[in-house]
Amino acid sequence: MPKYLIEREVPGASQLTADQLKGISQTSCSVLSQMGPQIQWQQSYVAGDKIYCVYIAPNEAMIREHAQKGGFPANSIKEVSFIIDPTTAE
Repeated sequence: MPKYLIEREVPGASQLTADQLKGISQTSCSVLSQMGPQIQWQQSYVAGDKIYCVYIAPNEAMIREHAQKGGFPANSIKEVSFIIDPTTAE
């Protein structure tokens, strides 16, 4: 199944409190449970004014549907072509 990197522009994202991030996570998980097992949230990174999320889904449309239902921005959605890490150099 394809993996996607989603860039969400959230002004002040890195200043969000643990409770605010928990609330965002709970909303996301609630929407995901309604959408079924085809879409999965792997993890997210908060940096500056953005949140970068990694999802597995059958298509970009499902990623957009999740964003719309959760009230999240999805400013950029890119399908991951390859994953590399230090073992790639071996």
